[in-house]
Amino acid sequence: MNEQQILDMLGALSQQTRLRIVRYLVQCGANGASAGDVGKQVEATSSRASFHLSALEHAGVISSERQSRKIIYRANLPNLGSLISFLLNDCCDNHPDILACCAGKKECC
Repeated sequence: MNEQQILDMLGALSQQTRLRIVRYLVQCGANGASAGDVGKQVEATSSRASFHLSALEHAGVISSERQSRKIIYRANLPNLGSLISFLLNDCCDNHPDILACCAGKKECC
């Protein structure tokens, strides 16, 4: 994953509704969720949910698949994993204090 992709993903995630959408879709796993279900979960109107889903998909944070008349959205776990890996390994150079916080071994902040 290149730096521009990382920046696009971070930019897409830096908005409250979008972050809520991603958290929900991660919980949904491989089943994903329809746009209507996502909107209900994050308390967004259908047009607002569609706007945010489009931004997240464009950044590579989520993906979509048409199933009959519905579009099912899923978290793009490989891309999210690459983003986290970049932050931990490349950006933070495997700093032990940061890694300890991620592993839940010590209280951070």
